[in-house]
Amino acid sequence: MDTSIFKAYDIRGVVPQELDEESCRLIGAAFASFVQGTQVVVGHDMRTSAEALVAAFTEGLNAVGVSAIEIGLCSTDMLYFASGKLGLPGAMFTASHNPAQYNGIKLCGPGAAPISSDTGLHDIRELALGFASGSLSKGKGIRNQHLDLLDDFVTHVQSFVDVTKFAPLKVVADTANGMGGLVVPRVFERLPVSLEILYPELDGNFPNHPADPIQPENLVDLKNHVLAHQADVGLAFDGDADRVFLVDDKANPVSGSTTTSLVAKAMLEKHRGATVLYNLICSKAVPEVVKENGGVPVKTRVGHSYIKAVMAETGAAFGGEHSGHYYFRDNFRADSGLIATMFVLSVMSESDEPLSQLRQPLERYSASGEVNTKVRDAKSVIAFIENAYKGRGAVDHLDGLTVDLGEWWFNVRPSNTEPLLRLNLEAKSDQEVASKLQEVLAVITKADS
Repeated sequence: MDTSIFKAYDIRGVVPQELDEESCRLIGAAFASFVQGTQVVVGHDMRTSAEALVAAFTEGLNAVGVSAIEIGLCSTDMLYFASGKLGLPGAMFTASHNPAQYNGIKLCGPGAAPISSDTGLHDIRELALGFASGSLSKGKGIRNQHLDLLDDFVTHVQSFVDVTKFAPLKVVADTANGMGGLVVPRVFERLPVSLEILYPELDGNFPNHPADPIQPENLVDLKNHVLAHQADVGLAFDGDADRVFLVDDKANPVSGSTTTSLVAKAMLEKHRGATVLYNLICSKAVPEVVKENGGVPVKTRVGHSYIKAVMAETGAAFGGEHSGHYYFRDNFRADSGLIATMFVLSVMSESDEPLSQLRQPLERYSASGEVNTKVRDAKSVIAFIENAYKGRGAVDHLDGLTVDLGEWWFNVRPSNTEPLLRLNLEAKSDQEVASKLQEVLAVITKADS
C-alpha cells in the first residue's frame, strides 16, 4: 500500500497507481477497527472509479465484522448529514476538486466528528499496514444495507431559514458535472426561485471544466450566463458539492471572506451574541463585521478538523473559511455549501439591494490571494521572515506565521503536501497590496537563497 495517499485531512491519490482496490480493502478493515462500531455509513461521488473502490472498502469493513449502510451517490455534506443523523462513523469516496484520475476518502467519526492526521488518520494507516501483512477474511454473514437519505437531507438544508419568504430570485448554478447535479435541483425544486443549472450531468471525467471554483478560469461560463440571463446570483460548486463560491449580479466573484461576513451577519440575527469562527487567512473585515453585529469572533487555523474542534469547544454557531467552506453548529458542526446558499438567498430576499451592493459594506480591504513559493525548508524560511519583521508588528504562530503591521498584515504557512510556502497578504488598497507583496516575496527569496 502506498502510504503517501494519507494526507493531513483525508486519503487521496491517483487511481490505480496510488489508490487501488486492495488499498481500500485494507483501509476499510483499518477504519472499522479504529471506530470500534458495528456499522459505517458509506457514500461516494460520480467518479468512474468510485463503485469499485467502495465495494473493496466495504469488503474490508465486513472482514472485521462491520456492516455498511450504503447511501450511494451523494455530496460530502450529505454524507456528514447521514453520519450525524444516524450517529455512525462515515466514509465519503471523493477527490473533491481534483482531476478525474484521482479519488480519495474523507473519514469521520460518529456525528460527523472530524478525523485528520492528528485525530486518527495516522492510526488508521498503521492498522491498514498491519492488515496488509496478514490476510482478510470474506466477512461471511455480514449484511450491508442501502438507505436513501436525499429527501431528509433536503429538508435539513432548507430548515435553516424560512424558505417561504424567498423572493423570486433568478439563480444560476454551475455544478461542473459534480455532485451538485444531484443535490442542487432537489434542494431548489420547491423553492420560489428560478434556477438554471450549468453542467448538471454527473460525469467524473469533467468534460466541461474542472470542478474547482476557486480558480477564476472555472467561473467564466457561470459569469457569462449570469450576465446573459440577468441573474441575481451565480453559484459555483466543487466536485463533491460541499463548497460554494458566489458570483454577483454583475458577474463579479464574491470572496469566501465576504460570504463568511454575509452569512455571519444573518446568523447573528438568529443567534444574538453567538460566537463566529473565521480562519486566519480571512479578511480583517470578518471579525469587524461579527463584532458590529453583536457576535464574538474567534480566529482559527486553516482546515476543517481544527475549525470543528474549536466549534465544539466554544459552541460557535457558525464558522467560515476563505476557501469556501462554511460550518454550522446545527449541522453537526460540519460544512455545507448548500446551507450557506440558503442563508445568502434569505439575505438577498429580505433586501431591496442586489448582491453587488449588499457586498460593498463587507469589503473593506484589498487582498493578494494565496501566493505559493517553492522553498527548500519552510521552517527555516518562516524563522527568517519572523526575524526580518521583528519589532515591526504583532506576531502569532497559530498557523505558520502571521505578522500584523496595523495598516497591513500577512500570513505564511507551509503546505501540508508540497514543498511550498503559502503567502496571504491584506492591505488597504490594491496598490499597497502589490507593493507589500513584492516586499515579502523578496524576503522569502533571500531566506531561501
